[in-house]
Amino acid sequence: MTGTDEDFARPKWKRWLLNRFVLVPAFLILVTTGWNAWVFTHNHGIVAGRVLDAKGAPVEGAEVKLWAFNFTTFSVAASTMTKPDGSFQFDNNASHNIQVSAEKPGLGRSARVSIRLYFRAEDLQLKEPLRLTDGA
Repeated sequence: MTGTDEDFARPKWKRWLLNRFVLVPAFLILVTTGWNAWVFTHNHGIVAGRVLDAKGAPVEGAEVKLWAFNFTTFSVAASTMTKPDGSFQFDNNASHNIQVSAEKPGLGRSARVSIRLYFRAEDLQLKEPLRLTDGA
């Protein structure tokens, strides 16, 4: 038997199901469905993180600002204060191009951290804390 004869020896339904004209679209549908499910479960607009001082201790009462890109510049879209453990959270961020920074009088300020999200309102937990530096 040649390769072609073996192909025709398989049941017709198996030949139909295992050809590239079925497998490629099925794969694309599966990937698209998976991505949309991921987006649907991770699009609450939550941006969270922590603020630490220069020594690594949590900072309570630091002002954290969320900056959103608006065509040409970044502007403050929201502001919040840190909790006793140094944590903060923004809800309902609608942008995908943001920056966050923190400041507390007497302790200093952090650098602005630029963040590019994959989609609008993506939930994000900052991997690195914002660190306040003296006199910055």
